Amino acid sequence: MKLEPDAERRLDGARDAERAGSAGALRSDAELENELFERESFRGLDLSGLRTKRCRFEACDFSNAKLNGSEHVGSDFANSIFENVNLFGASFDDCRLLGVAFTGAVLTGWTVTRGDLSYALLRGHDLSGLDLREIRARETDFSESNLADADLRGADLSRARFLNVELRGADLRDANLDGVDLAAAQIAGIRLDLAGAVQLARSLGAEID
Repeated sequence: MKLEPDAERRLDGARDAERAGSAGALRSDAELENELFERESFRGLDLSGLRTKRCRFEACDFSNAKLNGSEHVGSDFANSIFENVNLFGASFDDCRLLGVAFTGAVLTGWTVTRGDLSYALLRGHDLSGLDLREIRARETDFSESNLADADLRGADLSRARFLNVELRGADLRDANLDGVDLAAAQIAGIRLDLAGAVQLARSLGAEID
């Protein structure tokens, strides 16, 4: 059914108001549960102290937003943009961060427990000492980052990029290192299990019989 121009404009206005109301639910110190946001822009907003639980943010833009001190449990941020976002002291527990770009983000005091960082862009960040046990980070780009003393036990790092990454003292026991080129990283003092040691030897050109 084709609407008259005035009716079409009213319908568009209602849709815009609905979208604005949905985005307006996000504010500093808000508590959200089981909410859905699709392709919303939260650029530059102050969302410090925001708490979400099992929310879904599909391909949303958080560029230049303040999310410092925010807490997220079981929420999905897949394919969202976190460029230049402030995540100081933010925590993500069992969250889906698949394909998220963290270019220029402030990650001081950032914590990630379990969850999925696969295909994420984490180039050039200081992640030293971070607890990333059992995290899923398949094909994640850690190039130029500092992961010294990080705990990566049991993490799925298959085909992740570690070009010029500082891994001094990192614990990689029980991690999945399939397709990872450890020869491209700084590896003095890393901790490996037997499978990881074999992977390292192969990446350095050794032939394992």
